[in-house]
Amino acid sequence: MFLDFLFKNKKKNSTSNVVEEVPGTVTRTNDEVKKIKNERTAIRKGELGEYKIDIQLSQLPKEYLHLSDLLIKNPKSSTGFSQIDHVIITPYGLFVIETKNYQGTIYGGKDRKAWLINGKFKMMNPLMQNYGHIQALKNFIDGKYHQYFVSMVSFTKRCTFKIEEELRKIHSNQLVIYDVELTEFINRKVAVLKLQYKNPILMEDDIELIYNSLSNSNILDESIRKQHIESIQLKKNNIDKTTDENKCAVCQKAVSDKVKSFCLSNKKFQGKVYCYDHQKTL
Repeated sequence: MFLDFLFKNKKKNSTSNVVEEVPGTVTRTNDEVKKIKNERTAIRKGELGEYKIDIQLSQLPKEYLHLSDLLIKNPKSSTGFSQIDHVIITPYGLFVIETKNYQGTIYGGKDRKAWLINGKFKMMNPLMQNYGHIQALKNFIDGKYHQYFVSMVSFTKRCTFKIEEELRKIHSNQLVIYDVELTEFINRKVAVLKLQYKNPILMEDDIELIYNSLSNSNILDESIRKQHIESIQLKKNNIDKTTDENKCAVCQKAVSDKVKSFCLSNKKFQGKVYCYDHQKTL
């Protein structure tokens, strides 16, 4: 019985590095397969989040015009372009929406260069990112409309906010919202702007003019769009490599910069990083 038990355990453990073989396809390890599945799941969740946004956009008043997935030239961007998720043109302002598909607790403030996910993983301040988008949009819109932009960053309900309270207050022109709150916050913001301006600041002709200008500036060439996405992905991969250095070599648990520095300065760990629990096992 003991031999049978030992054999079963050995067989079970031996599957950790097995490969998935499908006729006519590339052979992949389990880790590679898992990574691909995670990426596909993330894509599906991202598509679901965009679907929630699209449904709400379709329910906005008819006099509002909107554009989605804009790619416009931006000489100040590292790729030479800015890709903007949504622009909504209303009689009382222009709403620029940046959507994020993260999960966890979001820590940040409007003046912080980097925000944190779960207190460990960094991401670029999305409000600063959206500011760059707005500056790029201004290149294609008459200067008399430049003061009427409202920046909104949308996260999924799989997130919890630990951010400056002002970013959730409707008087702010920089708002952080949940995706299911989009129309609610736009309607509330428009109501505030109505009280502020009394009369519409953008007439029907103005709205159409801005819409047509942005629509004509939108780059539809698939090769350019693909190149832009690849450039962003390359930059992300370089960031991910840096992030991987802050993970335990055994369990892949994220560790702080302090723990990383301690491990790298200790000859015992031979240039590798370990979490506190696995430091004790060496």
